[in-house]
Amino acid sequence: MNAILGAVRPGDTGVDVMHYNVHKTFSTPHGGGGPGAGPVAVRDILEPFLPAPHVVKNDETYALDFNRPQSVGALHAFRGNAGIVLRALTYILRHGDSGLKEISENAVLAANYVLARLRGVYATANENICKHECVLSASDLKSKYGISAWDIAKRLPDYGFHAPTVYFPTIVRESMMIEPTETETKATLDAFCDAMLKIADEAAHDAEMLHHAPHTLAVGRLDEANAARCLNLCWMPQQPEPPCPSNGEAQREVPKASTY
Repeated sequence: MNAILGAVRPGDTGVDVMHYNVHKTFSTPHGGGGPGAGPVAVRDILEPFLPAPHVVKNDETYALDFNRPQSVGALHAFRGNAGIVLRALTYILRHGDSGLKEISENAVLAANYVLARLRGVYATANENICKHECVLSASDLKSKYGISAWDIAKRLPDYGFHAPTVYFPTIVRESMMIEPTETETKATLDAFCDAMLKIADEAAHDAEMLHHAPHTLAVGRLDEANAARCLNLCWMPQQPEPPCPSNGEAQREVPKASTY
């Protein structure tokens, strides 16, 4: 389970706040892959200050309690991804303690297998075993051949794999965070590792090709920095595209597109 701990009081070995990320061990999507969610648990001393409305249980039913005079107030009108939390609860009840333990063990085994196969070709943050994800670095390929983690991420789709998270954690240069989870077979893990090894070999012999990857998709490498500055969330063929600012230009006001 991923947990974010916070609000440690001076001289206290405990914590006042704990946030549970349910996106991995408990199967829910997160980030760009879906609506992330996670319950927040607090000590009794902080309970009166939780955002309102607060979910309370009355006998066998649940309701929203708006009468919270010490509450910090509503953080947002949106009340969270209730369906995602329900999915996590269903997953927990379905597998039970032994099932969740086996799932976690398999996820850890898969990540360490990938780490073992790629260590030495790709740099690693340390020599320790990892948990459910391993962190590799393209720093050596960057210094030798000018190949970045971004180049590797753009080349992987040519081999049929979605790119892993790159440049996180930020404390590792040219980082690539790989999370195979418990669901992938050894054959899939080997195919991914083989692709990563081939890309490392390509970096040494055809770096320019990697700079222009991907090569097999419907579109090549897009200008993602410009896309982030000039968002267009829907296609409106009846209207001309608004001009986007070039580097160094002031941000122009872009007409708002309808949302979906």
